[in-house]
Amino acid sequence: MNISSIVVQTVPKYLDEVVQALKDCEACDYHMHDEKGRIIVTIEGSGVSEELEKLHIIEEIPHVVAADMQMAYSEDELDAHMEVINNSDAVPKMLNDDNLDVKDIVYAGDLRKKDLQGFAKSFDDKHKEK
Repeated sequence: MNISSIVVQTVPKYLDEVVQALKDCEACDYHMHDEKGRIIVTIEGSGVSEELEKLHIIEEIPHVVAADMQMAYSEDELDAHMEVINNSDAVPKMLNDDNLDVKDIVYAGDLRKKDLQGFAKSFDDKHKEK
């Protein structure tokens, strides 16, 4: 299941009309709006294609100037990451070695874009070689 938040923008003079259309729309759930014409809704789908279909429905509502995804949550993606974390050593063994010379620690870059399991394994493999 995917859940995404959408910021819908309209002109303030059409705000009430667009808010009502979003509330009546089965493609999304209305949450809040401000006087400037910004409206927050969420959409759910079994995958990205279903979410994009719902986003397109929102974009087609009269007087919607823009509808943009802001945040997305994917249950399957989270489950896959949790499996990697739960099945690997989050902290490489070498970092728990009190006899390790700091010169042997190699910076491998930004962890947000790395495979955690591979990252931990590469540190562990380097430590085994010594």
